Amino acid sequence: MKNWLSKTVLLLSIVSLLNDFAGELLYPILPLYLLSIGYGVIWIGLLEGIAEAVAGLTKAWFGEWSDNKGMRLPFIRIGYLLSALSKPLLALFAFAPWVILMRTTDRIGKGVRSGARDAMLADEVGKEHRGKVFGFHRSMDTFGAVIGPSLALIWLTFHKGEDFHSLFLFSLIPGLLCVLLLFFVKEKKRQVKSNKFPTNPFLSFTYWKKASPDFRKLVIGIVGFTLFNSSDMFLLLLVKIIFSKGIILGSYLINSDMLVVAFYIFYNIVYSLVSFPAGILADKFGSKGMLLLGYACFALAYGGMAWVAFSNEPNLIFVIFCFVIYGVYSACTDGISKAWLSNLCANEDKGIALGLYAGLTSLATLIASVTAGVLWSFTGPAIVFLLGATMAVIVFFYINLVCKSPQTKFVTNENN
Repeated sequence: MKNWLSKTVLLLSIVSLLNDFAGELLYPILPLYLLSIGYGVIWIGLLEGIAEAVAGLTKAWFGEWSDNKGMRLPFIRIGYLLSALSKPLLALFAFAPWVILMRTTDRIGKGVRSGARDAMLADEVGKEHRGKVFGFHRSMDTFGAVIGPSLALIWLTFHKGEDFHSLFLFSLIPGLLCVLLLFFVKEKKRQVKSNKFPTNPFLSFTYWKKASPDFRKLVIGIVGFTLFNSSDMFLLLLVKIIFSKGIILGSYLINSDMLVVAFYIFYNIVYSLVSFPAGILADKFGSKGMLLLGYACFALAYGGMAWVAFSNEPNLIFVIFCFVIYGVYSACTDGISKAWLSNLCANEDKGIALGLYAGLTSLATLIASVTAGVLWSFTGPAIVFLLGATMAVIVFFYINLVCKSPQTKFVTNENN
């Protein structure tokens, strides 16, 4: 087995695959379900924004707590369990407070586990292999995001989308499997910094003062971009709108709900295939170039979707191209940005540092999603995607000019 692909890295990656199987089984269905029970675009934006903001704040809080305790695994187990239980429960009642509570609980689960899990992955290898580790983890994670929507598409083919409850119930199976698998993960012993429970959920934000200038500069760029990067649900809603009449392939009509799921599967296939090679290239040539490529792809994809929304012409080939480019963007930014940031902080601060990053970006996602919902309702979808593309171009030049490549300067000497 390759020296960077430890048992812990492999198991955590399989766990993420199963969790994303459960979550992404429902993600492309969720906007369709919310529309079916009376949610408008503003409500969908608010729901996703609140859920992501709560996830981000809890990431920072629990990331700090896991650093203090010198333990990662309990937080990872509890986080995955919360998500596994809340997903099927979301469809139990259709009224807004319940939907918000369950969606938020799912995101709290993500917040509890993510900082600890990312720190555990980073602790497994030296900085020269972190791009590969995060790329491999993201690739496995996204493979689960291909399997889940594929099952949803098969289900829609036979059920025509009139009842989503059985899909929500089925998501419990892979969710619980990933929790069981975590009991085979062994954690390295780490020094306890403090037994103190962090009572202030915003206390982790004090790491900003301690963080290196390179860390702060990079986070500023990413957060600025995220302020105009709304939930992917808006992309899926646009697909549903522009292909509202469906498309005909041969003698078979593919309705808009099926197209939404099909496009999401296609995006995740690209994302999964590109993530690991992107991580390898980041380790070899530096994270900066891959991140810049990602933002360039985002600008192209969102600019293209803005044009589609303006023209109101359902050009299938062009929309497929936009989703391919969007998949490359995701592969070149998500895992790569975490690998870069983890190389800019000390070992004992990885949980709080990645938690701070997640907290800030999730708050930015709240603003972005609510703003997108309001703009969509009053001006139409085109302006939402045009603003996102414009900000991606601005951040591209900011990172290129301001942020130093992680291969030219590291903040600490780490013993992994």
